[in-house]
Amino acid sequence: MNIHEFQGKSLLSAYGVEIQEGFVAETASQAVLVAKQLQEKYGSRLFVVKAQVHAGGRGKGGGIKLARSPEEAGEIAEKMIGMTLVTPQTGPAGKKVNRVLVARDVYYKGESEPEEFYVSILLNRNKGRYVIMYSPEGGMDIEQVAEQHPEKIFTEEISPSTGLLDFQARNISFNLGLDGTASRNMHKFLKGIYETFTGCDAQLLEINPVLKTSDGKILAVDCKFILDDNALFRHNDLVGMRDLREEDPIEVEAGRYNLNYVKLDGNVGCMVNGAGLAMATMDIIKLSGGAPANFLDVGGGASASTVEAGFRIILKDPAVKAVLINIFGGIVRCDRVANGVVEAFKSVGKIRVPVVVRLQGTNAQEAREIINNSGLSVIAATSFGEAAEAVGKVLRSVQGV
Repeated sequence: MNIHEFQGKSLLSAYGVEIQEGFVAETASQAVLVAKQLQEKYGSRLFVVKAQVHAGGRGKGGGIKLARSPEEAGEIAEKMIGMTLVTPQTGPAGKKVNRVLVARDVYYKGESEPEEFYVSILLNRNKGRYVIMYSPEGGMDIEQVAEQHPEKIFTEEISPSTGLLDFQARNISFNLGLDGTASRNMHKFLKGIYETFTGCDAQLLEINPVLKTSDGKILAVDCKFILDDNALFRHNDLVGMRDLREEDPIEVEAGRYNLNYVKLDGNVGCMVNGAGLAMATMDIIKLSGGAPANFLDVGGGASASTVEAGFRIILKDPAVKAVLINIFGGIVRCDRVANGVVEAFKSVGKIRVPVVVRLQGTNAQEAREIINNSGLSVIAATSFGEAAEAVGKVLRSVQGV
């Protein structure tokens, strides 16, 4: 589950990590009020206004602006809130900005020049260890740094049984070129972000940039935070951070029925039970000359209502030109799936696309009888080959080939 920058920073702060202070605003007047509060508390003369969307590269799309007064912060917020922000990570459709973060300026002058670093924590599944990846080249695309200057990318593997050890924190500080007060502050910073990462069961915590201020403080200026969906049952307090406006509405609807759905760019909708069978089904769709429009796993215990919901969700995609239902009846009974297909046809009404159904396994014969006696215009298939051939045929017919 993705969360916003301001939410991620609040979690970091709760674990004792120093951050670039700021508050979220949903209107221009709120942005002015926030800027004035920051001015009174910190003496800030400059303010950063950041669009809060689940995407990186906001600065390149005009989603990060510098304001020189509270009034200018309000003017920027007024233009930014409601705009469609397009970044390299949003795609051409972009994302609507519903709120902004107004933060204080932390690039103040002092004894030395501010420095920017990159730090992230993620899981290395192959080794069963956490990895801190870091670079002295912060504030820019880490992918570009890795491509052009791979020698500036460092990693530190962390054993979950021991956590981040002192010598590892010192090693990171050394590679970043820090010493004295800044090194000690980086040590504390690293301990804090590691505790945040493990305490929240995160999948990814990326801070770019990490800032060393001119007086040696270490701050999180930005924050990308992804929580592990499978661990949210342990964090009821974090579930409320989910912003459904940032997610695909069809995927949100699928989640209500406990369906595993991912939207893709193809023309054949597919409904399958089991991730392995789903991948194989997507392969046969490609071999038949089509492209999968989605990944939809109804699960091993699918009911007729679940299948009906999945069918409705697939048909909401206007790009779908055909549907392939490929079910192996191991745990789930094929006749239950067949009843779900029949009920879906009745409730949805006229189906605008051809439907190919392959049912094998428990009660497969009964399922075929249900489909054949339903009077529905459904193309039945027994084997993978027949299903692929049927999909290819219906695609050629709808495309006029």
